[in-house]
Amino acid sequence: MLQKLFGFDPQVHKVRTEIMAGITTFLTMAYILAVNPGIFSALSSQGMPTDAVFTATALAAIIGTLVMAFYAKKPFGLAPGMGLNAFFVFTVCLGMGYSWQFALTAVFIEGIIFILLTVFKIRELIVESIPVGMKAAISAGIGLFIAFIGFKNCGIVVADQATFVTLGNFADRATLLALIGILITGVLVVMNVKGGILWGILATTLIGIPMGVTQYNGILGKVPDPTPIFLQFEWSQIFSWNMLIVVLTFLFIDMFDTIGTVVGVSMKADMVDENGKVDGIGKVLMADAVATTAGACLGSSTTTTYVESAAGVGEGGRTGLTAFVIACCFGLALLFSPLFLSIPNAATGPALIIVGVMMASGVARIDWNDFSECIPAFFTMILMPLCYSISEGIMIGFIVYVLMNACTGKGRIKKITPTMWVLAILFILRYVLRSL
Repeated sequence: MLQKLFGFDPQVHKVRTEIMAGITTFLTMAYILAVNPGIFSALSSQGMPTDAVFTATALAAIIGTLVMAFYAKKPFGLAPGMGLNAFFVFTVCLGMGYSWQFALTAVFIEGIIFILLTVFKIRELIVESIPVGMKAAISAGIGLFIAFIGFKNCGIVVADQATFVTLGNFADRATLLALIGILITGVLVVMNVKGGILWGILATTLIGIPMGVTQYNGILGKVPDPTPIFLQFEWSQIFSWNMLIVVLTFLFIDMFDTIGTVVGVSMKADMVDENGKVDGIGKVLMADAVATTAGACLGSSTTTTYVESAAGVGEGGRTGLTAFVIACCFGLALLFSPLFLSIPNAATGPALIIVGVMMASGVARIDWNDFSECIPAFFTMILMPLCYSISEGIMIGFIVYVLMNACTGKGRIKKITPTMWVLAILFILRYVLRSL
């Protein structure tokens, strides 16, 4: 039954490992249940209730991850995406002055377009056109990116006016707890303890109670009513120029965030063949597209595949059973939201850092003796954390790859696939238009 439902092979996979992996991924994703309503609280005065956003966030994650579990049978979790939610609130609604109903309509249209692009295998074609070295760079770059997020969440790296970033204050209790968490989690991983990352999160959370960092908020809470934002679309401007711009922006960011995450995490999980082709990529992308469409109906910003899925992959998750467990955890979170939200960033941050180390191993698959390969790979990796964006790292990396190989002889021009040419030109036009 497990094999039929989730692609689980009893000779290769273990139920306990998949369950632990699912719980681990959920714990590293659970912050979205607090962060997303917090971002959308800026629209509460416009009639978008924050508590309804909490429920919509959890429901979007449940639906999207269940589709991933049963249809794609992959160990990836989905939820409303960070960055895309900020674009929804602060750019489209507060910056451009459109209603949140207008923005939800744009997300819904984006989801429909994604479904069509996936049906006609256009997204799959893009993934398969990426060279193996660039796929490895994406995986390693995501490792650096999520490690940077972990350091930031732990307070180990903080903003600085002169140098942009600097070392945090180790006397701060949350930062001190995070350092303890890194040590505990690192030791457990080095000793090959099963579920080491999960146990590290839980142990750090418990240590945080006497330190005053972990704030116990209770166990049970009432599930807020999502109906005020359910199916709240605004169709009057769907053929306007501004709607087109907003939809394309959502589409562009989501597409390459998702492609980067799926390729990067799949590389880490060895779900690719010798040519770097991701197994079952079409179904993974379809699950992501359906999740975006369903999320818009529920009243959420774009739902996307989460890079934190790497935490579960690091624990050994390889099948849809891991995703099913993630979805179940989000379901429980609706009932036990005060308890789940008690886990501090200082406890999940160390997990992201350790997983970042694991994913950085992808650099070994880059040909560092061929500068036409390693220069664009380096740009891809370094710009993800520096720009705080997976998609920006991918786009600039693609441009550098095409230009580097196009300008250095006929032999290298042949390496550039037609899809890579098209993408590089589109990316260049995007940056030109954005700078005007």
